[in-house]
Amino acid sequence: MTKFSIVVPFHNEEENVTALYARLKQVMELVADSFELVLVDDGSRDRTFKLLEEIAAVDSRVLVVKLRRNFGQTSALAAGFDHASGEFILAMDGDLQHDPNDIPAFLGKLAEGYDVVSGWRKDRIDNFVLRRIPSRCANWLMAKLSGVDIHDFGTTFKAYRREVIQSIPLYGEMHRFIPALASWYGASICEIPIRNVNRESGKSHYGIGRTFRVFFDLLTVRFLLKYMSSPLHFFGGFGLLGIMGGSVLAAILAGMKILNPATDVMRLHGPMFIIGSVLIVAGIQMIAIGLLGELQVRHYYTSQHPASYTVDRLLRLVPADEQSLLSESKGENF
Repeated sequence: MTKFSIVVPFHNEEENVTALYARLKQVMELVADSFELVLVDDGSRDRTFKLLEEIAAVDSRVLVVKLRRNFGQTSALAAGFDHASGEFILAMDGDLQHDPNDIPAFLGKLAEGYDVVSGWRKDRIDNFVLRRIPSRCANWLMAKLSGVDIHDFGTTFKAYRREVIQSIPLYGEMHRFIPALASWYGASICEIPIRNVNRESGKSHYGIGRTFRVFFDLLTVRFLLKYMSSPLHFFGGFGLLGIMGGSVLAAILAGMKILNPATDVMRLHGPMFIIGSVLIVAGIQMIAIGLLGELQVRHYYTSQHPASYTVDRLLRLVPADEQSLLSESKGENF
């Protein structure tokens, strides 16, 4: 098995592909005897795949995964993780804002026994109002809600043990919550400072609009961490409160009618009657949703999960020694 796999998703990064490959190759040849580069083309419309194809044609340590369309960063990372063969897997962006010279620090922490090593852009240089303030608020919320005490959930620059990352289902924008999800599985997590450099060329694919999506994903992760295996505990609690509140109102109205049969309850207390009825019905619905959630959980743990991406093709150069062995084995069959 390969010792280290470096997974890099690309989307319209033709200006950065060759430079990043050269830097990764230089660093990894110094720190590792066995490694591979898993380069994922996430539906690029420029020359990104052409350049990746040229790289794969000359280096057998490079595996190019071409997706059929742009599925997003999380799905591109999932494709890279699924096709990586390394014992340790490191992920980073393809825009040169992650410095390959930080890789030895990640590998050192993995060697110490940590399951997940997360990068921390301690000294950020991007826009203060549009990027740093929203990021700081989001990271604070994530740390509080997930219980994982790290400063930077948003960066892709992280390293994982193979068995940890391949046990975490990735979809939507969940790649930024991998440390939180990994903690649910009992993984040991640490954080190291990394360099934050400006994009040398190309255009950023991130905008302020991502903040809203991150907020909703944060709510999803909080729910998953606390109620993933028992959603009825969440929905059932609200359901019981609704039924109890509605029942109390109904009992009060029934008591009024019994004590004074001439009372026109609907005319005098119509709003209370409606509120009580709605609370009871809503409570029953919440319990039903919780039961459906329990069925989904059972299905989750007993079925195969489809990937959140589709692969168009895989490219890898077969080394010369393997080609000779392959030809010999074919000759023996005749």
